[in-house]
Amino acid sequence: MARICRKKMQILLIVQEIIVQSLFFFNLVIALLQDERFGNRRRTERVVRYVMADRIPDQVSHMRRIVEYSDTSCINNLRMNRNAFGRLCYLLEHVGGLIDSRHVNIPEKVCMFLSTLAHHKKNCIVKHDFIRSGHTVSKYFNAVLVALLKLYPLILVTPDPVQADSTDSRWKWFKGCLGALDGSNINVCVRDTEKPRYRNRKGEVSINLLGVLDRFCKFVYILPGWEGSAADARVLRDAINKPHGFQVPCGKYYLCDNGYTNCEGFLTPYRGVRYHLKDWGDSGATPQKHKEYFNMCHSKARNVIERTWGMMKMRWAVLRSHVFYPIKTQNHIVMACCLLHNFIRMEMPIDPLDHLFPDGYVNNGDAEDKVDFIDTVESSTEWSNWRDSIANAMFNEWKGSTNRRGRV
Repeated sequence: MARICRKKMQILLIVQEIIVQSLFFFNLVIALLQDERFGNRRRTERVVRYVMADRIPDQVSHMRRIVEYSDTSCINNLRMNRNAFGRLCYLLEHVGGLIDSRHVNIPEKVCMFLSTLAHHKKNCIVKHDFIRSGHTVSKYFNAVLVALLKLYPLILVTPDPVQADSTDSRWKWFKGCLGALDGSNINVCVRDTEKPRYRNRKGEVSINLLGVLDRFCKFVYILPGWEGSAADARVLRDAINKPHGFQVPCGKYYLCDNGYTNCEGFLTPYRGVRYHLKDWGDSGATPQKHKEYFNMCHSKARNVIERTWGMMKMRWAVLRSHVFYPIKTQNHIVMACCLLHNFIRMEMPIDPLDHLFPDGYVNNGDAEDKVDFIDTVESSTEWSNWRDSIANAMFNEWKGSTNRRGRV
């Protein structure tokens, strides 16, 4: 009896082992079938994990931090508020011909460009900030630069002359004046063989940028490209002689310093007489002659261009140090900074730098008529006599007002 029971137990154990092995093979077959069924989808997921789309959320997040959160963040990073940034993107697309690419849209291209100019970021820094390759950053920097230069005739302004009934204490004596002009040295990087031509009188390697401005700190004409060794008068003469170059209507004029000739269209101060505002200082010294008073009024009015150069170099760090681009590209960058300066002052109700540079103004409008233009830059006795008459009238009125205050 015990023997029969032992055989039954052995049979049950064998059957149990067969069932367990059958279940194992059954589960293995099911797993293989499922793997075959969903294998393509898992392989696709493994590929998608490394494509460009995976990096888009980080790039979008960085753009939002700069452009979308607040005007303060946008101004600090791009030197303009969100509204001006949107308008600039619109103009670059519809006038400049800038287009979206497959992976980079227009706002991101413009954002990379403005960040480079505002903070003078190197390519390796921009590609890290925007999570792009160095090739992408360089490619779209040049694309935005080309598109921005196409806005040149749209952004430059036509100056409004000082009217006869002007009450502005700085400009009322300069009837018919359109603004001021001057040259500025911008440091550049050139080949060693070209450095002697670009070395200015201070020993720096630079270009001589001619800037013509109206009374409201906006550019009327820009001419970059001349070597730093070139004289201001030579650069101005070239600007006037260029086809479709700088044009001064007859009967109108600009204020200049003594680096230029006192002639029709260009009014300079008296030589050998103190001129700059710092020469007067807070010592309470007053003008003693009509020439001194004329020079002081001339300096106060022409100071508009000094303030503009200060704003430009404070706003765009790329103008304060060397940039390692071809010299042609460097000239285009300087011109782009001037155009952006105009655009910011036109599109933003308050320039963020006005509080650092007093006497900021708002443009009253542009006007353009068909008139004759000055085509020579030569000294003129008639023009010098006219300057003397203005200086005497200025001094006599000021002297009379001073005497009246003294009697009171």
